[in-house]
Amino acid sequence: MEFNAKQIAEYIQGSIEGDEEATISTFAKIEEGKHGAISFLANPKYTHYIYETECSIVLVDESIKIEKPTKATLIRVKNARDCVAKLLQLYESMKPRKQGIDSLAFISPKATIGKNVYIGAFAYIGDGVVVGDNCMIYPHTTIMDNTTLGNNCIIYPNASIYHNCKIGNNVICHSGSVIGADGFGFAPNAETNSYDKIPQIGIVTIEDDVEIGANTCIDRSTMGSTYVRKGVKLDNLVQIAHNTDIGENTVMSAQVGIAGSTKVGEWCMFGGQVGISGHLKIGNKVFLGAQSGVLSKLKDNQSLMGSPAIEPRNYFKSQVIFQRLPEIYKHIDSLQKEFDELKKKK
Repeated sequence: MEFNAKQIAEYIQGSIEGDEEATISTFAKIEEGKHGAISFLANPKYTHYIYETECSIVLVDESIKIEKPTKATLIRVKNARDCVAKLLQLYESMKPRKQGIDSLAFISPKATIGKNVYIGAFAYIGDGVVVGDNCMIYPHTTIMDNTTLGNNCIIYPNASIYHNCKIGNNVICHSGSVIGADGFGFAPNAETNSYDKIPQIGIVTIEDDVEIGANTCIDRSTMGSTYVRKGVKLDNLVQIAHNTDIGENTVMSAQVGIAGSTKVGEWCMFGGQVGISGHLKIGNKVFLGAQSGVLSKLKDNQSLMGSPAIEPRNYFKSQVIFQRLPEIYKHIDSLQKEFDELKKKK
């Protein structure tokens, strides 16, 4: 399907610089652009590519100065990144939708399946499962007994949702994600010199508009529920332990680990490999840089880095000192030798 610059500019409310009849049928990175593709320029660091790209159309932030002629037709917008996201959503919505229930899928006769649902081969739908309208359940997915899925959910291949979990509307679970596995609960037994497993009889509740990355795990609670609130976005390989509560619209990058019974506020942003200890309360709008280690509760609007996590200004100062440690050590060692020589002379 092709669109011309005039149609695109009208859709995203931009202004055209160049040929309004220039057409595109695909997307490309600006540095890898080819004829018939559209790209965007939102970061001034990439401005040099605008003069080299073969893209037919480029969306450009109004704030970026273009000082030389370009081959591409430009569409000026307030925020190129937002506009390309809008176009990508439109592009995605036009793709053919998978339909029907494969004959190789197993669906319990006690399950309830909504309207316009796709279920792929070798998917397993257990007793008492409720699947909402317009859901897409890809091959080799497992949804165990008495779990409920809202409308418009997408469950990708090899995702597993254990029993009794509650999944809201518009939830996306990527391949390999595991929802509702047992929490890590064990108690030392002095008599047997071993650990006794503590049954995890709770559930996982995932609210609307949540996206869960590949191989991310969300454990069921010991009692009650582990909560992932509305609008949360989890990257790949994230671990959410039992009894936790992740606040609305919080975003976590890959390999974040949240220990049990921790409550995370709303609109938080955690970089990759952040680790948070258990039984803590993290405020709203907390920013944690990559590999931060959090050992105590945090107030609203804090920004921290490092392990243990400290204020960014102190973290960067510490890094400068750390890099100079060999030099500082030599200096101290030299002073110590001079001091020892002075003592001998006395």
